[in-house]
Amino acid sequence: MTEEAPLGARIADKVTGFMGSWKFIIVQTVIVVIWIGGNVVLFFHFDLYPFILLNLAFSTQAAYAAPLILLAGNRQALRDRLTLEHAASEADIEEKQNVELLKGNKELAESNQQILKQVESLEQRILDLETNILARLDGKPPAKG
Repeated sequence: MTEEAPLGARIADKVTGFMGSWKFIIVQTVIVVIWIGGNVVLFFHFDLYPFILLNLAFSTQAAYAAPLILLAGNRQALRDRLTLEHAASEADIEEKQNVELLKGNKELAESNQQILKQVESLEQRILDLETNILARLDGKPPAKG
């Protein structure tokens, strides 16, 4: 998905990824401290108090950061939506498989019930045959069954 994105969208992702990091905060803080310190102690005098150029730099940064953040946010929302749609379709497939398995289990249970009835019937016939055989061995007339 990221590789398919236009160049501008990839740049927005990278810039906002950097701007949302501790590295960016630390680098920006160091630059601001050097800027203010250098201008207050007069190591360089290009932006004396009230630091108009520094304010202009922050305003410019904010003017570019806001749309970049929105672009990156929109792309993240798109990725999230696609991920959710994929997860939903996978869940639908799994649900269909579960329904088929349950149906198969129900049919198997019904088949097992029929087999058990047949086994019971066969057991009864075997018991009847054994009874008849024992009765004949004892000289008794066979039982009707």
